[in-house]
Amino acid sequence: MDCNLHTIVRLPNGVFAPYTGIKTNLLFFEKGKPTKDVWYFEHPYPEGVKNYNKTKPINIKEFELEKKWWKKRVENEYAWKVNITEIKKRNYNLDIKNPTMQETEEIISKDQILSSLKKNQMRINQLLEEF
Repeated sequence: MDCNLHTIVRLPNGVFAPYTGIKTNLLFFEKGKPTKDVWYFEHPYPEGVKNYNKTKPINIKEFELEKKWWKKRVENEYAWKVNITEIKKRNYNLDIKNPTMQETEEIISKDQILSSLKKNQMRINQLLEEF
């Protein structure tokens, strides 16, 4: 059976805190049609919010941008479209970043991580001795 994956809404960190702190996606399907294009919508944090958590959860009112965009789909700073051919080339990896957002992801080497862990362990040992 064919299902059209027509939209992925990318939610930010903390939406399901404390259960998980990772980003979550909402996938929308339509039965009976094959997928041709997938629309992505990057849900932004409201002004002044840096993260969602258990005491400050996402609110349904924050989906007004998606509601306005849903009927008249146009690419903008939050929305972009990807053809199924591109998704197939990516071996069906749907984790496609917003091309308009410059997300800087710092790559840390294994050596840097080990060095940091050693320093932290030394500090822990030092504090334990003082205690």
